[in-house]
Amino acid sequence: MRRFWYTVGILASGAMLASCSGSGTQPQQGLVPSTRLQSGSAHYDRGGSWILPSAKKSDLLYISDLLAQVVDIYTYGHGYKLVGELTGFFNPEGLCVDKKGNVYVTNDTSLGVYQITEYAHGSTSPTRTLNDPDGRANGCSVDPTTGNLAVADFWGPSEIIGNVAVFPKANGPPTSYSNSNIFYDYYCGYDDNGNLFVDGETEGSVFGLGELAKGGSTLKFVNIDETIYLPGGVQWDGKYLAVGDQVAVKHNFTSTIYQFSINGSVATTVNTMVLTGSSQVAQFWIPRIHNGAKRRYGDRLIGPNQNGKDTMFWDYPSGGNPIVTIPGETDPIGATVSLAKK
Repeated sequence: MRRFWYTVGILASGAMLASCSGSGTQPQQGLVPSTRLQSGSAHYDRGGSWILPSAKKSDLLYISDLLAQVVDIYTYGHGYKLVGELTGFFNPEGLCVDKKGNVYVTNDTSLGVYQITEYAHGSTSPTRTLNDPDGRANGCSVDPTTGNLAVADFWGPSEIIGNVAVFPKANGPPTSYSNSNIFYDYYCGYDDNGNLFVDGETEGSVFGLGELAKGGSTLKFVNIDETIYLPGGVQWDGKYLAVGDQVAVKHNFTSTIYQFSINGSVATTVNTMVLTGSSQVAQFWIPRIHNGAKRRYGDRLIGPNQNGKDTMFWDYPSGGNPIVTIPGETDPIGATVSLAKK
């Protein structure tokens, strides 16, 4: 997949620049977090999807593990213990959730069919599976105002320009939207008013951010005042748009989250959150809850740490050293939290 090729290219270029400058600067090494949970291997061989019956009444954290071809399920806020696993995927990547706690998994099959599978909270049997005819499904997001499901398609059919496909009320067929300044679409996220944002890059690896306004028909380009090297997740935090850079070169190749204030077609940086100890956080998740209580703004950020083979938690929006680490993954890439009905 192209995200790996691009990362290798950046790392090689960065090493060459450091060598030529004589600065001797090396990528920052991961720091020991304050809490590292001892769960061992995250994957249990139980012959298919499973979940502990007692866990279904708990808030749940879902982590997609690309190379292991599974989605792991942990309790959220109660020790982060492995309590289940969803199987049957070929490349599970993006995760998102709707207001009812239904979880969506983007996946491509070994036959090159791109799909989005929905699971009710705590369920191991799919509620529905949608085929995505518009391209390679990557990130996803659900509109809190309509229930529409948006999927960022890395590239379109026959590997042409990518798009964002919107499934009305999470049903097909979708309507796709594209922008010539965003050839590869990575991740997407709705704000509280139903405006959709998607990030990606040109064929020349230049970052791009687009917005599909609520009720609009055009994916408009949004100018930003920041340099992003490898597009990461996109999520509305209740006040600002959080956009990730998987390998922020100017922050010593450490994954970084930028908070943007959106005004028309301009995004202005209001905060920079460096995820110390991380190594290629692609999709992150801001739960916007803590200790079971809903909050207007999230105070935690969950980041599947691909190259570190673990999932880390940071204070949001301050960042810094991770406060919790869940070890034992193979190639974690997506994260979301589903709230239990109270």
